[in-house]
Amino acid sequence: MAVAASLSICFCARPSLLHCSFSRPKSLTMAAMSEDPIRKWILTEGKASQITKITSVGGGCINLATHYHTDSASFFVKTNRSIGPEMFEGEALGLEAMYETRSIRVPKPHKVGALPTGGSYIIMEFIEFGSRGSQAELGRKLAEMHKVGKSSKGFGFEVDNTIGSTPQINTWSSDWIEFYGEKRLGYQLKLARDRYGDSAIYQKGQTLIQNMASLFENVVIEPCLLHGDLWSGNIAYDKNSEPVILDPACYYGHNEAEFGMSWCAGFGESFYNAYFKVIPKEEGFEKRRDLYLLYHYLNHYNLFGSGYRSSAMSIIDGYLRMLKV
Repeated sequence: MAVAASLSICFCARPSLLHCSFSRPKSLTMAAMSEDPIRKWILTEGKASQITKITSVGGGCINLATHYHTDSASFFVKTNRSIGPEMFEGEALGLEAMYETRSIRVPKPHKVGALPTGGSYIIMEFIEFGSRGSQAELGRKLAEMHKVGKSSKGFGFEVDNTIGSTPQINTWSSDWIEFYGEKRLGYQLKLARDRYGDSAIYQKGQTLIQNMASLFENVVIEPCLLHGDLWSGNIAYDKNSEPVILDPACYYGHNEAEFGMSWCAGFGESFYNAYFKVIPKEEGFEKRRDLYLLYHYLNHYNLFGSGYRSSAMSIIDGYLRMLKV
């Protein structure tokens, strides 16, 4: 199976596989190389002398994803005809940061660039998928990534990136509660107000942000590298049944925030048991759990409409009652 690029949302269906192969006269190949930066990289820096087949593997709802078969290696390529390289640059930096932890498998990014006709591309390692592996192993390796991937700059990331197609602001901060309130919940609440005129959820959400510090009492929060969008569509297993995580929205944050998409990930008891053996559960984990779900419910509300509003509002109302504000 090919590594298919997902949108990083729960219900985005993946198209069926389409196949095409081609061979060209050498003169046409050289001309195509000069016009196609993807082919040029594969046939030069990618150390291939021939592209033997191109397989379209679908790209969810945002990007086109393609598997390039060559005589030296296989490459996975995502293209977007309307967005510049910044989106893929953020993805590549996230993949590289996770790759460097040497903890959980991720596709190694190779190249990001602009397409001559507009848009952008990313070339990365192709990983062959196999049968579903152990959730315990996924939990253990994810915790190892969190334990190894630290930042001396605080909470944030080197660049802003995207969560689905929503901008994700990653300006560095030394204060997690401030960062999560302003750059995560606050940003999404402002989008909802501006997009839908939803002043009710904005005002209640702001009240929560102003009073949520008590949920973090007696908790030591160290910035650790997060995948940022960990749901079932971004989790796979290679041919050796080792876990692979894809399509990140990386930043350095509280490790518990990684479980914010758990409502779409199917994490079981074995996953959490293995995770907490590496990084012990902090006091008040259960009380904070929905706070991290809220960011993703708000993002789904902003991306897909009112179907997700009630879930977000229910979480906000629950916290306002708990905090008695």
